Parts: sequence; C-alpha cells; structure tokens
Amino acid sequence: MNHSRFSRDDVRSDPPSANLQDKSDREMLDEAAFRKVISLERRRTERSRKPFVLMLLDFSASPETFDRGKLRQALSVSVRETDMVGWHKTDSVYGVIFTEMNLDDRGTMIDSMTSRMDEVLHVYLGLEQLEQIRVSFHVYPEEWNDGVRENPSDPTLYPDLPKGISGKRPGSILKRAMDIAGSGLALVVAFPVFLVIAAAIKLNSKGPVFFRQQRIGHEGKPFVFLKFRSMYVGNDPHVHKEYVQKLIAGNAEPNPCNGTGQGVFKLTRDSRVTPVGAFLRRTSMDELPQFINVLKGEMSLVGPRPPLPYEVEAYDLWHRRRLVEAKPGITGLWQVRGRSRVKFDEMVRLDLEYARTRTFWMDVKILLRTPLAVVLGEGAH
Repeated sequence: MNHSRFSRDDVRSDPPSANLQDKSDREMLDEAAFRKVISLERRRTERSRKPFVLMLLDFSASPETFDRGKLRQALSVSVRETDMVGWHKTDSVYGVIFTEMNLDDRGTMIDSMTSRMDEVLHVYLGLEQLEQIRVSFHVYPEEWNDGVRENPSDPTLYPDLPKGISGKRPGSILKRAMDIAGSGLALVVAFPVFLVIAAAIKLNSKGPVFFRQQRIGHEGKPFVFLKFRSMYVGNDPHVHKEYVQKLIAGNAEPNPCNGTGQGVFKLTRDSRVTPVGAFLRRTSMDELPQFINVLKGEMSLVGPRPPLPYEVEAYDLWHRRRLVEAKPGITGLWQVRGRSRVKFDEMVRLDLEYARTRTFWMDVKILLRTPLAVVLGEGAH
C-alpha cells in the first residue's frame, strides 16, 4: 500500500495541459456497488492471476469546498474504459480500480501512476485543492515472502469481510470469551494428563516434551505453534514438505490408514514418529498444548488449521483466503466433516464455508461434534 498527499513541491511547474483533452464523465458507481466490484475483481484475480490496483482519492478533509466535478473530469482522462470508478466512501473518497495490470515491478508502477495523477490533478484542480487531496494505492494480490506476510492484510481490499474478526464486534467478543473460558478450563482439567504424557514422551525417546514450530496465522502473521513431541529429534522434514506440495497441487495419492480400504491424504507409517507419538496422533492428544495458543489469542477453539510457511508458499491465490477470513483453530468443519479423507481444495472450501457462515452456535456445534470425530479416529494418523 502506498500513500501520498500532493503538495506544491510535488507539482511540476509546467503542467502538460496541452496533452490532455476532456472526455465525457464516466458512470460513477455508488458506494455499495463499488465495494462489491472490489470483491468481484479480487475473485477474478484469483482465477486469472492478473493483478489490479485500487486507487483512492480522499478529500474528506474539505468535502464541502472540494470541486468534485473537476476531479471527475481528471479521472475521465486518467483511466481506461475497462477501469471502474465509483464512491469508496460517499461524498468523501473516490475510488478507481485499474484492472489487469502488469506489476513485475510494483514500486516502479506505483511511482509512474503517482506521477501521472500528479500531472492530471494539477491541470484540473490547481494547487490549492491539490493540497487537500490524499491519494493511496492498494495492490492485489498482496506480497507474501516465503509464505509469510510481514504486515496484516490490507482491509481496503476486503470490503466483503466482516470488520474486526479479532476486534470489538459483539460476535468477536463472544468468540474470544469462549476461547478464553474453554482453553483455560481445558488446561486446568487436562493438567494431570499433561504430566502423564510428558513422562511417557521422556521415557520413550530423547528430546523435549513440547514441539515448537512456526505456523502462519490470521492475516499471514507467524506464531509459535505448540504440540506434544511425537517424532524423534533431528528428523528430516523434506519428506513431509514434498508430500504437502503434491497435496496442494492436487497430485498426491491417498495413503492407507489403519488397515481399512479407505485412504487418507496424509503421511502414514512415518518412520520419524515414535511409538508414543503414534498413539498421541491417533487420539489427537498431541494437540492439547494448542490450548495455550488459544489462551494467548494466536488461535481460536474453532477455525482453519494453521499451515507451515512452505505450505503457504505452494498456495494458489484463492487458498490464502483461509488465512485472511478467519483466525486459525484447533478444530473446525474440516475435522468434523472430512479430516484427512478429503483433498486439499475441499478442505479449503470447508474453511471458507466456515468463515462465511460462522456463528457462536455453529462454533458450539463443531466443538460438540469434535470428541466423536476424535474417538472414531477418522482421518487421524
């Protein structure tokens, strides 16, 4: 995201007015329609992989005196017929969606667009009004480096998502209260079990009791994910990375599970797993330390499973939505409906279905169904 406020120092002394000709005013979408177009364009980019740029022109500092007519004329000569213009915020912020952009060098492209708007706005608005406008650029898809986002996702690009997933909305407050109460109670009740598992792990193999691993959480923010250690120390993660990348690409074959005719999309008969670890995985007891992650606010009781960075590197654009639209959780629709028996794309669709339809009572139902899924061991390994 790039912001700029035009000032006298930004404006060229010789505006290229001779090169600009007025065009007829474009149709201006209202706020609701324009925000819907942003969401649709994001979906289109997920399929086509052709980026778009959202430019916002904010004159909210002086909406009563700002000459909107001249700004619309400036936009008419600055955008293509395929670009969309409308109100991002009624009567104070115009928006333009530049579609199917070539963004091999994002910085250079944004600098070029800023320079172009500088020239055009100078011609149509003049210096006094130019200083009252704030221009920002928002690029989709956002940049992820090594499967990690250094900054939270830009909410401007997601107008269709409920604001404040982790904020002050009543639903968010209720969900967080349930997370705190549920994880706190689980940690107290399961404390004796923690001691027994810790002793079993130490007696079975050398190494720490807990396994700490970087995972990718809500909006691409990394956090330290906790589990009971179920593998021998010093194992090679390459075999898992290779299988996961095939799984995400849709090329993985299901592996046999518990001697049944059904297979699971997960590594089985893994020589890296200890005997105690195999039991913990089969019963999902290796997941118990994640209640600490929930108590810290890094996870929720219910939500998508948090992926590893190398998993996110292999994601298609639409897969990333599972990280943007909901906080990761210990259990979710995937665990109670399909678990490892469904392909990766179907798992993502279940995560997105949860994000789209989640309610407090939906979380309660999923939590109540989780123990049965654990007891049956469907997809666990």
